[in-house]
Amino acid sequence: MLGNFVTGCSVIGPAGMLPELSAGLGISIADAGLLITFGAIVLCVFSPLTAWLTSRIERRRLLTITLAVLAISNAASAFASDYVSLMLIRLIMLAVGALYTPQAAGTVAMIVPEDKRGGAVSYLFLGWSLAAAIGLPLVTFIASRYGWRATYGSIGAVACIALVLLLWRLPGGLRGAPVDLKTWGAVGRNRLILLLLLITVLQMSGQFTVFTFMGPLLKRLTDAGPDAIALAFAAYGVCGFLGNLAASRLVDSWGGFRTSLLFTSLLLLGVSGWALGAGNYPAMAAAVAVWGLGFASTNSMQQARLVGAAPALAPVSVSLNTSVLYVGQAIGSAIGAMLYVRDLLHASGYVAMGFVALAVILVMVTRRLDRDHGNE
Repeated sequence: MLGNFVTGCSVIGPAGMLPELSAGLGISIADAGLLITFGAIVLCVFSPLTAWLTSRIERRRLLTITLAVLAISNAASAFASDYVSLMLIRLIMLAVGALYTPQAAGTVAMIVPEDKRGGAVSYLFLGWSLAAAIGLPLVTFIASRYGWRATYGSIGAVACIALVLLLWRLPGGLRGAPVDLKTWGAVGRNRLILLLLLITVLQMSGQFTVFTFMGPLLKRLTDAGPDAIALAFAAYGVCGFLGNLAASRLVDSWGGFRTSLLFTSLLLLGVSGWALGAGNYPAMAAAVAVWGLGFASTNSMQQARLVGAAPALAPVSVSLNTSVLYVGQAIGSAIGAMLYVRDLLHASGYVAMGFVALAVILVMVTRRLDRDHGNE
């Protein structure tokens, strides 16, 4: 879980310190945002690729090497001399770091009894929720007071702690089954899986159109200071944690479709509140909290519905969901950068609304396909 926290902070951390990166490296806010865009592209490509290439490697060795790379690359980022070197370090870091989350989930499944597996995997993914709820506000707080270099150094230090704990507690000799490439074709022929993957792309594209530049947007639209921005990030993360917890409780009684529709609708409500309340900090912060209720829970429901759509294909479909999630991040952050550099600050919220509204419509379309699969 701590390793996932480090991975999450490494992926989304730049969003909390764009102004400091811009000032420290002598680049524009939009160029600093490209650290997220290009990082998402690398994650999209390398998440399934590295999972395939490393599926035969012993898990303790694989996970500790991955955390070591995250620790070293975050520390190296703190000493980067310019924007280009920081970008290169980040791309290498995420190419390797793409391994951690899916391989850690597979490893947990090997070391806990089957009746406790669901709770253990949920606990593992709590690291990502905490990265948004605690890590991102801390990134903003540290960067605003001590600079972006100290922030990268802090993430590297936490990665070292996670590495030591993993070496100490994780047993050796754990090997997973090699990835079967034949299942990819079966995934491509499953209409429900393809539709669910498209929903993930739309959800993430909409969110990252705004999320990548949330700090600078709050500054320019409401003149919010670093502490107010950190508070908005904290509201987003804490509500994300609560939303994910609520979704995990509701899904057993409501079913995947209804739970997914509820939290995707909350996502749309929050993004709409951001767009309509632009210029008013209390309104935008409240909208971010509502948005947060949907951000983690929608992805959890996507994974649950993918497993229900075709349990035998779950290892590949869930891996693909992670990959297209990063596609959405890349699309959204690229569009957000284009709008930001053209001073279309209000437009970003409405573009985000459009993406998420399409996602809600497609969630409703999946109801019939869910019935066909007996999952409603």
